[in-house]
Amino acid sequence: MPDVLILIMVASLGVLVGAVGVAAFRISEREHAHSSALPATADGLSADLSAVLHAIPGITIILDEDDEVVRADAHAHAKGIIHGREITHPELISLARRARRAGSLISRDIELPRSGMDDEAMLDFQVHAASLPAGRVLIIAEDRTQHRRDAAARREFTANVSHELKTPVGAISLLAETIAANPHDHEAIARFATRLTREARRLGNLVQDIIDLSRLQSPEAPYEPHITDCRAVITAAIQRQETRAEQHDITLNSPDTTRIPPLQVWGNEDLLITAVHNLLDNAVRYSHAGGVVSVTCERDEEWVRIHVADTGIGIPADAQERVFERFYRVDPARSRATGGTGLGLSIVKHIVADHGGTVSVHSEEGAGSIFTMTLPVADREGQELS
Repeated sequence: MPDVLILIMVASLGVLVGAVGVAAFRISEREHAHSSALPATADGLSADLSAVLHAIPGITIILDEDDEVVRADAHAHAKGIIHGREITHPELISLARRARRAGSLISRDIELPRSGMDDEAMLDFQVHAASLPAGRVLIIAEDRTQHRRDAAARREFTANVSHELKTPVGAISLLAETIAANPHDHEAIARFATRLTREARRLGNLVQDIIDLSRLQSPEAPYEPHITDCRAVITAAIQRQETRAEQHDITLNSPDTTRIPPLQVWGNEDLLITAVHNLLDNAVRYSHAGGVVSVTCERDEEWVRIHVADTGIGIPADAQERVFERFYRVDPARSRATGGTGLGLSIVKHIVADHGGTVSVHSEEGAGSIFTMTLPVADREGQELS
């Protein structure tokens, strides 16, 4: 599973940083014994140690005997760890002095503010400090803030998934028990079997959406990009939704793609079809019988915009910023009734973001909604589609 792979990668990175820190310390011990025999770089470091520093996948800082910065990479400045030649956090200075006095490697987990601003977000670092020759200290800092946030998001996602799965699983179990307890009541069996089929379909949709979202959030590239014509994407997405729209008495209006010039984007056609289909599916779910769902597309300078508009129930203003969150539903009761999983728009957001674009919504309660996918055009090199 992608979560397991992420955990393995995080653990491997931690081991690597620790190993490199130990290696730097071992090199520093050799420098104590053979410093006169090793060539030095412009900042006074040996060639061996400089090579190690370039290989470290983290923030590296060298302090002199007075705790002034001799060498630091750009990330140390970007994260607010140093300013000029000064370490900005007393905790790091204290750790460096302990390592200098002990003449050994010391490691600690430290939480540091990114700047001195009030209410500034805190950053989590795993810090290693190793004593070097001439009173110098090497500091290796791995920013683990994103790992912490990812872990929190995974816990929240797991809790939400568990809650969402309980409803259809519980309903299926109850319906099956009812049918089993009334084997001769054919009318009840027919009624409960229909509900059982609906809940099973809902459970299947939920599981598939969870799988799709997990794949999109995987650290590996989800697709190999190719030049894709948005006309084909729209046509395929509409074909997937036609049957459901007919069942709910919803009219699907689509552009005449034969009269639209090629609208090219870099991406994966299947994923883009999924994104447009999810917007159509959402529009149909939240439209009343007799409603209309329309798809239009246009090119706006360097962008291709695909609009999906409906005449449905609309979205309250205070909910429009949240509709792309996982499992968020504007109308939970209606979503349950129509089999919605609460993941469709989140999947759209991830797909569009992976293609370098954005998705937005404009809506008024009782007057419908317009969702817009904005994607960068791909014909800047003069490439054309037939």
